[in-house]
Amino acid sequence: MKSPIQTMASSRPHAIRTLAIDIGGTGIKALVLSATGKPLTEQARVKTPRPATPGALINVITEMAKTQGAFDRVSVGFPGVVRHGVTITAPNLDGKWGGFTLAKTLSKRLGQPVRVANDADVQGFGAIQGDGVELVITLGTGFGSALFVDGRLVPNLQLAHHEFRRGRTYEENLGIAALRKAGKKNWNQRLAAVITSLDHLFNYDHLYIGGGNAKKITMTLPPHATTVENVAGLLGGIALWRE
Repeated sequence: MKSPIQTMASSRPHAIRTLAIDIGGTGIKALVLSATGKPLTEQARVKTPRPATPGALINVITEMAKTQGAFDRVSVGFPGVVRHGVTITAPNLDGKWGGFTLAKTLSKRLGQPVRVANDADVQGFGAIQGDGVELVITLGTGFGSALFVDGRLVPNLQLAHHEFRRGRTYEENLGIAALRKAGKKNWNQRLAAVITSLDHLFNYDHLYIGGGNAKKITMTLPPHATTVENVAGLLGGIALWRE
């Protein structure tokens, strides 16, 4: 038997509208996408509430959804580890996210099916070309990472809290707190060192750098590294519904 979403897709596949949500430590963004992943509405953005508890974020997303018109399903990029719609970690939000059934809870609130994935994974889907080894890192409140091989996601890659150098993690070197403390020049020097290290570690064919702080990059990137627009964190949401 087909699920409701499969029945809906088979009856009007070109009319399906996906509400894409990108949850960040600083802001939450929303946009409705067509069946082919094209934006249909103006992107909405609000500040992430503090404290960023599950209840507070659910309320904010519910209100944002009202501004985006009709939609048939929902994709959510979440800043932490997610398994089967359940959030495992959320280091830049609130301590109450461990074991929270985000997909199920949000689906009940919005009245539509919901799929949730790590935010860097979603941004990666919106950026990659699907050829060879492609690494995605996001520079925002924290540090996100996603690895793809021939367009297929390697799940649960979490570099942020691994040690990079001098006893400090990737996030402690490149997160927003590090940028503010070290200044743009030193932060860019650290980024250059991280890019070199990751190249040696993954031997990637291409590196994509996204996140709100990608615009702070002043260093010259190597030929096989490019920045991507932050909207990729929304556009990649369509990939969560590919069977």
